[in-house]
Amino acid sequence: MSSHHHHAGHRHEHHGHDHHDHATAACCHGNACAATAAPFPASAANGGLLLRIPAMDCPTEEGQIRRALEGFADIRRLHFDLAARALSVDAPASSWQAISAAIAKAGFKTEMLSAAPAAEDTAQAQRAEFLRLLAALAVATSAELLHFLVPDGLGWQAMGMAVAAVAIGLSGLAVLSKGLASLLRGRLDINALMSVAVIGAFVIGQWPEAAMVMALYSLAELIEARSVERARRAITGLLALSPEQAEVRQPDGSWARVAAKAVAVGATVRVRPGERFALDGRVTAGQGAVDQSPVTGESIPVDKGPGDEVFAGTINQSGSLEFEVGKPAGDTLLAGIIHAVEAAQGQRAPTQRLVDRFAAVYTPAVFLLALAVAVGTPLLLGWPWLSGIYKALVLLVIACPCALVISTPVTVVSGLAAAARRGILIKGGVHLEQARRLKVLALDKTGTLTEGRPRLVAQRVLAADLPEAHVLRIARSLAARSDHPVSQAVAAGLDGESLPVDGFGAELGHGVHGRVDGLDVVLGNHRWVHDRGQCTPELEALMQEHEAQGRTVSLLADDRRALAMFAVADTTKASSREAVAELLALGVHPVMLTGDNPSTAQAIASQLGIADVQANLLPQDKQQAVIALGARGPVGMVGDGVNDAPSLAAAAVGFSMGAAGTDIAKEAADVLIMNDDLRKLPQTIRLSKRTYAVLWQNIALALGIKAVFFVLAVFGSATMWMAVFADMGASLLVVFNGLRLLRGRP
Repeated sequence: MSSHHHHAGHRHEHHGHDHHDHATAACCHGNACAATAAPFPASAANGGLLLRIPAMDCPTEEGQIRRALEGFADIRRLHFDLAARALSVDAPASSWQAISAAIAKAGFKTEMLSAAPAAEDTAQAQRAEFLRLLAALAVATSAELLHFLVPDGLGWQAMGMAVAAVAIGLSGLAVLSKGLASLLRGRLDINALMSVAVIGAFVIGQWPEAAMVMALYSLAELIEARSVERARRAITGLLALSPEQAEVRQPDGSWARVAAKAVAVGATVRVRPGERFALDGRVTAGQGAVDQSPVTGESIPVDKGPGDEVFAGTINQSGSLEFEVGKPAGDTLLAGIIHAVEAAQGQRAPTQRLVDRFAAVYTPAVFLLALAVAVGTPLLLGWPWLSGIYKALVLLVIACPCALVISTPVTVVSGLAAAARRGILIKGGVHLEQARRLKVLALDKTGTLTEGRPRLVAQRVLAADLPEAHVLRIARSLAARSDHPVSQAVAAGLDGESLPVDGFGAELGHGVHGRVDGLDVVLGNHRWVHDRGQCTPELEALMQEHEAQGRTVSLLADDRRALAMFAVADTTKASSREAVAELLALGVHPVMLTGDNPSTAQAIASQLGIADVQANLLPQDKQQAVIALGARGPVGMVGDGVNDAPSLAAAAVGFSMGAAGTDIAKEAADVLIMNDDLRKLPQTIRLSKRTYAVLWQNIALALGIKAVFFVLAVFGSATMWMAVFADMGASLLVVFNGLRLLRGRP
């Protein structure tokens, strides 16, 4: 699995950050936009330059910094972590000084970091900020009281203004400095809007309002940043599933607890009942049931014994298990899931790109409107100048597009995290939005709709003169010696001890032969027994009946006659029928694509309720079939093997099944289903529809609230306070609405 995530990461590298180059003029507040940044790559701390940039907390500033560094040819890669306000630069040490200087010139103070900032440090910094802003709010409130209670004397006025200035200093110098830097560079972002509003209010004598606006804005910004952190923590919370320590066997045979990070590949680790696995590996001793729901989303525990794979983060429910570590701690399946979801966050969803483009036009338009109100109303309607300017400033605060810009990333990240918790890995907001539009779903048969391994489904002893149990024992003994999947299925389906086999041999394309209990017998296919002249009309009829159902028939025969018949088939998964019914209910048309013969394919399709079947397909035919189905609408493809890669890539959304168990680089798939349960497909489509609905609710909320206050501001009596409440209220509403997607497990 690790290989796939490794590739997936690179795949996003090329287009994952496309949005930064046209970072919108509208900026989210605080680290509100952090949702789109992925955490630091481990290599950042030991190879490149790592900077903390306290004033960088949104894509606008990220865009400004990218532009400032455009001239450096030796920068190999930039990695922004907006939540931690940090930047890692992959560049030779000789140019570090110049890079820092260029960032400073763009108006951003930088501090060198020795390693990636820990989550605790971020939380601590946020707590300190919270206390500072509460103090600012208290000071701003006293400025308001002074304004109401104090006589009009000049000394009192000066005192009130001083108190207001202290409140502004406590709450928002960073906002003011960023705002002024943006204005000087001719860019209109939220910081520029707030700075103009606050300075303007102060100048026209509304100093208590200026102080209150700044304190409220900064406080709401922080609350919002913390809410967005919650959406991100939903994903990193997955990491907490694997324990920090593991119990490792020492060279002298004793056991000792060791940090999981320090455990070498090949070491033997013991996990007691009730404990979680700290690493991935293969069981070497013991039997137990393991709850894999944290990784694959499947609710029923899976029995594990020697040779079975186990994954970090899963829970051993019964029996002590020992396993050999297969991968280092940073490379486990669970770590891979987290990297994949984080790479996905870097991709902008279509709605998000639309909103960004809208905000880029919207902000300057509002600025012009506010200017028109400030200048136009006094000249044309005869309003007092101060009143016109005040209304214009209120408009600026209301108009800030934060709620709009932040609503999409928070919703998309919540959707991706909700899917990951259910064992569904979606490689980007694009695919999360795309899934709801699927009209046709092409399903691979073997291993996707069916178990993918043959089972003995029917048996019949034909020799009436021999004891039944004895005939079956002979068949089992012969079948157990063969490595052919059909023989293996026969052996696995029959009980009892094996008898010794003499002179065992295999006939290619026919079957196996040997001497068991003094009897010369063969276990072979229909054609071989037919060639031996041992087929009776009754036997032919019996075999045709099974073959019509897509079963493979094997016969046990001695020198004279057929002794027993065995029918082997690939059985359908219990979940497949339910999944097909749910897809039909969602209005998605299922089509089976298989390399198998038409009669087998048809038999399985009718069991599952699939009407449309295409059989005898080679991998390239499957790809052509997916392209042809595209005429009916967006097509999804569901596959599980390497041979499905071309068709997965050709589909609008490619789903890969059972990704937890395979090490194939699942490059081509857009959605990875961690276990083999097909019911995850309708779940993905429903989640996509919910996410889309929440996205549009958020856009409507953000614009609706603004429209109401716009009208109030121009024709009614909206104050700057109300404007801040309207703007920040809208932002918090959309954030909390987006976080709803995280609630509830299926």
